[in-house]
Amino acid sequence: MTRPAILEEAAHVLEARAEIYGPATDALRAIAARWSLTLGVPVSPAQVALCMIDLKLARLAHDPAHRDSLMNVIGYAALMSEARR
Repeated sequence: MTRPAILEEAAHVLEARAEIYGPATDALRAIAARWSLTLGVPVSPAQVALCMIDLKLARLAHDPAHRDSLMNVIGYAALMSEARR
C-alpha cells in the first residue's frame, strides 16, 4: 500500500471515529481530566495523545502487521496539533 493510500485510510478512520464519538479534541480533553484525577497530576490533551501513540507502538512491537494499531498511531499523531491548542 502506498503512503498516500495509508494516510487516506487514516483520515477516513478519524472521520468515522468523529461520527461515532464526536470531536477528538473533546475526547482528549475528557480523557485528560479523568487521567489527571486518577494520577493526581495535571495531564494535558496532548499528553493523552502521546500516551495513546505509545500504547499503540507497544502493540505494534508485539505485532508489526496489526493494521488498526498503525492507523491509530497515524491518527493520534495527526491530532497532536489540535490537542496542543
